[in-house]
Amino acid sequence: MENRKFGRVPSRMRCWCEGDNVTLYSRVGNLSEGGLFVRTSTPLRQGVQATVRLGVGEEDDRQVQTLVKVVWTRHNDKQWPSGMGLKFESLDAASLERLRQIISYERARWPGA
Repeated sequence: MENRKFGRVPSRMRCWCEGDNVTLYSRVGNLSEGGLFVRTSTPLRQGVQATVRLGVGEEDDRQVQTLVKVVWTRHNDKQWPSGMGLKFESLDAASLERLRQIISYERARWPGA
């Protein structure tokens, strides 16, 4: 049974994630208003706070930069890709609106997914 508050949208955009003295530039697997899944073979530790930056293209006004928390990690699973689940910790109204624009953009790119 799925306990998610927000529906996920598939994505192939890339994002920056910085935390625990590590900077990652990785592909997003999916995202929602609650968080995102980042594909990486070197996920941060569960419980670590980090900063994530994602957006569409080079337009600064469409990027979101916010604090996240690593809520789970997955390594070497034959059925699912390695990576980490990140929960948004603090989204102000402007960032939430930009995130919703990004989600709409991704939903249009991957209809039916």
